[in-house]
Amino acid sequence: MIIAIDGPAASGKGTLGKRLAHHYGYRHLDTGVIYRAVAKALLDDGVDLTDEARAVAAALELDPEKFGHPELKTQRIGDAASVVSAIASVREALVSFQRQFAAGPPGAVLDGRDIGTVICPNADVKIFVVADPLVRARRRTLEARARGEAADEAAVLADILRRDERDRNRVAAPLKAAADAHVLDNSNLDIEAGVRAAIAIVEAARSRRA
Repeated sequence: MIIAIDGPAASGKGTLGKRLAHHYGYRHLDTGVIYRAVAKALLDDGVDLTDEARAVAAALELDPEKFGHPELKTQRIGDAASVVSAIASVREALVSFQRQFAAGPPGAVLDGRDIGTVICPNADVKIFVVADPLVRARRRTLEARARGEAADEAAVLADILRRDERDRNRVAAPLKAAADAHVLDNSNLDIEAGVRAAIAIVEAARSRRA
């Protein structure tokens, strides 16, 4: 089974996917990490984030062993990743990596912003996670401060709104819910409640297939 988790509610979405994968014994991939890794590679080399050729080269040379690098979670890398992810050729270069991961046994949960629409359009279950931008900004600010980073909630909110607008209007794989996606609003849910809601969606889908 392939479970696709998309949506603008980035804060907590990766945790949701990880918990869902653990519940079912599936593998998990936060695809945002892939784009963050490409962005970090460009920044480390002092390359302009809009340099298409260098961005594609970085995408093709990704080392999964480095996906756990703590710097990938920083706001700086997140902002850069949003720019890199808008490059169509970069997204194309990473499609096969993601699809191969999704196809492996025993099953997979993939988080992103185009999993149900582009990467795995035939996913067994598609969940589109949303939340009020103010709630997302508060959560992200608390997460950043917990990592020891200075974070201004107003600035975080502005960044969230800019990124959502950019991702919704990009030509390559715009952010949108798949026609058959289940919308999960976690504005008023903690992670435990969000996981339970996601499991309910998956179980309902499994029941219909039985």
